[in-house]
Amino acid sequence: INAEYMGTLSECLFFFVQNMAVGKSKSVSKGGKKAISKKKVLDPMLRKEWYDVVAPPCFTKRHCAKTLINKGVGNVRAVDGLLGRKFEISLGDLNEDENQNIRKISLKVEHVVGRTCLTNFDGMSLTTHHLKQLVRKWCTLVKAIKDLKTTDGYLLRVMVIGLTKRRVNQVKKNCYAKASQVRRIRQKMFAIMAKHVCKTDLQGAVQKFQHELIGKDVERAVNGIYPLRDVHVYRVKVIKAPRFDSARIVELHGQYSKSVEELGTPVQAAVKENEEAEEGGW
Repeated sequence: INAEYMGTLSECLFFFVQNMAVGKSKSVSKGGKKAISKKKVLDPMLRKEWYDVVAPPCFTKRHCAKTLINKGVGNVRAVDGLLGRKFEISLGDLNEDENQNIRKISLKVEHVVGRTCLTNFDGMSLTTHHLKQLVRKWCTLVKAIKDLKTTDGYLLRVMVIGLTKRRVNQVKKNCYAKASQVRRIRQKMFAIMAKHVCKTDLQGAVQKFQHELIGKDVERAVNGIYPLRDVHVYRVKVIKAPRFDSARIVELHGQYSKSVEELGTPVQAAVKENEEAEEGGW
């Protein structure tokens, strides 16, 4: 009796499991082959647009870069994704001078006109490899960090670095400065930084940063306290900017070449021209 009962039970279980396996997933057919869904593959670049990036007039090369953004769809505008976008570009590329490659300039998009992004200065820094080359043994490193406000309302955090050097005909190996001398040097740095930044606008301050006017004045001023070498403005950050005004940005950039989208030449037309040229040759 037990054998007959177990045989009937196993047949029922096999029939139940077989029906479950067939009807469980709609993607699996009775033949056991998975249904293949055909999805159209689109090129993601077809949804994007190119925009020109224009640098402020304090730099030599105005059209400095290009950027991509998705096309606007419905209530989502492409301009909203561009405003506030930042670009880090070498100063050597902006001024077309390889000797200025030790600095990096940060530009921020503040206004978009057509296919052109108008940018403004957002920061500056020395490259890492050059900053590490300055530091050596047997000398004192002096730093000065101060928040300064320009005449047009920009609050800048300016950071200056300098290292002591040996005096003329010095026999001693090191050139360490005393704590009192470091304090006096830092006060001189603060005064010169305020003199150069607080009496000019943002564009004038950027030009002074490029030409190292602050570093040269600091070296001359502190020579009587302790001589310095390699005095640089190694970093500048825009802490606070005045209220946005689109007319002011457009006036700042002045005249610049408009962006024109390059659509290329039609391929079919070029093929027809080649065929006609071959027929004329034969």
